Amino acid sequence: MTANAPRLDYMQTSPDLFKKYLAFSMAGKMDESLALLVDIRASQLNGCAFCLDMHVKQAKLHGERELRLHHLAIWRESNLFTPKERMALAWTEALTRMEGEGVSDGLYAAAREHFDETELSGLTFRVVAINGWNRLNVAFRNPPGSKDQMFGLDKAGLN
Repeated sequence: MTANAPRLDYMQTSPDLFKKYLAFSMAGKMDESLALLVDIRASQLNGCAFCLDMHVKQAKLHGERELRLHHLAIWRESNLFTPKERMALAWTEALTRMEGEGVSDGLYAAAREHFDETELSGLTFRVVAINGWNRLNVAFRNPPGSKDQMFGLDKAGLN
């Protein structure tokens, strides 16, 4: 087996678990544009090529501006994101990295200035879900773009 060869297709190996996790991931209601920014940023942090590829294509299909996608890695220095998006990205990074004390009281207070309880709970579940997908795809080396046709991502024109 080569270093980057796929290991197994968990979607076929465990179809019931895949469907249940997918249902969990899709259950939350939040702005699609914000959700995709969160998914992309977490995937960047986790080094998940499959998810990063997928969510960039979804964002393109959703009408996201390309420069904003390029600026996600440098969102702190960019002026292309709203205060609410910036807070969601900070929250995503804190939950994905879980460094030191985890989520500080200061970050929680700042998040509550932008999100009500239901929104913050939904955002947190979104971050939990994408981190799980990232770990599945990194563990089993799902190749970027390998499910494009299945998910309709070939229409993004980014191949």
